[in-house]
Amino acid sequence: MSTPRSSNLPKRRWMIGALLGVGILINYLDRISLSVAAPQLRTEFHLSPAEVGLFLSAFFWSYSLLQVPAGMLLDRLGPKPIGRWGALLWSAASLLTAVAGGFGGIFAARVLLGVAEAPAFPACAKATGYWFPRSERALATALFDAAAKFSNVIGVPLVAWVVVAFGWRWGFGVTAALSFAYFIAYWALYRDPGADTRLSEAERAYIVEGGATPEGAAPAGAFNMFGYVLTKAKVWGLTIGFAAYGYSFYLFLTWLPSYLVQTMHMNILTSAEYTAIPWLVATCTDLLVGGWLIDRLVAAGRDESRVRKTVLIAGMVLGLAVFGATQTTNPGWAITWISIALGGLAAAAPVGWSLPSLIAPKGGVGTVGGIMNFVNNLMGAAAPIVTGIIVGSTSSFANAFGVAGVILLIGIAAFVFLLGRIEPVPEPGQR
Repeated sequence: MSTPRSSNLPKRRWMIGALLGVGILINYLDRISLSVAAPQLRTEFHLSPAEVGLFLSAFFWSYSLLQVPAGMLLDRLGPKPIGRWGALLWSAASLLTAVAGGFGGIFAARVLLGVAEAPAFPACAKATGYWFPRSERALATALFDAAAKFSNVIGVPLVAWVVVAFGWRWGFGVTAALSFAYFIAYWALYRDPGADTRLSEAERAYIVEGGATPEGAAPAGAFNMFGYVLTKAKVWGLTIGFAAYGYSFYLFLTWLPSYLVQTMHMNILTSAEYTAIPWLVATCTDLLVGGWLIDRLVAAGRDESRVRKTVLIAGMVLGLAVFGATQTTNPGWAITWISIALGGLAAAAPVGWSLPSLIAPKGGVGTVGGIMNFVNNLMGAAAPIVTGIIVGSTSSFANAFGVAGVILLIGIAAFVFLLGRIEPVPEPGQR
C-alpha cells in the first residue's frame, strides 16, 4: 500500500510543531529580559561592563553544564515528562527573578533558569524527529528555531516597554506568567506519536514511513551511547561548527541593546526598535531558507546532504558580515551589517538543529543534541564575558565583533572538513 500524500492527511504533527515553537518563543522571552533590563540594573547596582557581562552569562553556566545530562535523560525518558517539568521550573525561576532582593538573588535565579531550560532545545529536536518525516524536518525544525529569533522582534519591544513604564521587576513578572501558561498548554497537548490518541493511523504511517526517528531508549544505554558518539568525527564537526554559530548568536542576544545604547547613543526604547530589525530578518531567513527552501529542494529530488550542507556553510559565511559592523558608527549601516550576519546565521541554524535527528544512531538524538548544545552554550557563557571585558578595556565593540568573526571562520572549517555527509552514524556494534 502506498504512503498517503501529506496534503490528504490531518495536520496533528504541525500542531505539535507549533506548540514547540511557542515554547521556545516564551523560553527566549525569559532569556532576553535581562539584556533589555541591563541598563537599569547597571545603574541600580552600580555595575561595570565586565560585571554586566558576568551577570548576563549566569544563565549559561548551569544551562551549558546540564546539556549532556539533559540529553541523556531525554534519551531515557523522552520529551514529554522532561518538557513538562522543565516548563514549570522555568516559570518559577522567572518569578524568583522578579521578586529578588538584590544582585545575588537575581544571579541565583538566573542560574536556576539555566537548569530549567537546559532540556528545551534538545527536547524540541528529539520531538521533531519523532513527529516529522525527513522531507519535512527542515521546516519543522525552523518553526522552533525561528521562534528564538522572533522572540527578539516582539519580546524586546514588549519587555522594553514594560521595563520603562513599570520597572525591570515587572518585565520578569510578565515572562513568568507567560511561562506558566505554556506549562499548562504543554501538559495538556504534548504526547509522543505512539501515545497520542488524536493522531490518525494514516498520518502516523506517513510520519514513520517518511523516516521519522524511532521512538524508544538507546539500545546501548545512555552512558555507552555518550562514549560512542564522542568517538565520531561527524559529531565533533557538528559540535564545533555549531558552537561557532552560538558565539555570535549569544553575543547579539545579550549585548545588542547595550551596543546600541552605548555606541549609537540611543535610549532603551529606541535601541529596542533597532534591535528588532536584524531579528526580524533572522526570523524570515530561518523559516524561508533554513526551513521551507530546504524541504522544497529535497522534495524536488536534490541531494539531501548537499542541500543541507550548502545552506549550513553559506549561512555561516554570511555571518562574517559581523566584520562590517566593526567599521562604522552609523546606526543604519551597523544594523544593515548585523542584519546580514544574523540573517545568514539564522538560515544555518535550523540545519544545525535538525542534524542530531539526522545523524545520531537510534536512541542517541538527545545525547548528540546535548553534546552539541553543551559546547554551543559554553560559547553562550563566554561571549557575554569576553565582550564585556573587551568593551570595558577599549570602550568599543569593534574588537568584540572581530573576535566573533574569527570564531566563525573556525566553525566553517569544522563543517567543511569534519562533518562529512549528512547521514546516520552507525549504531554501536555496526560498521
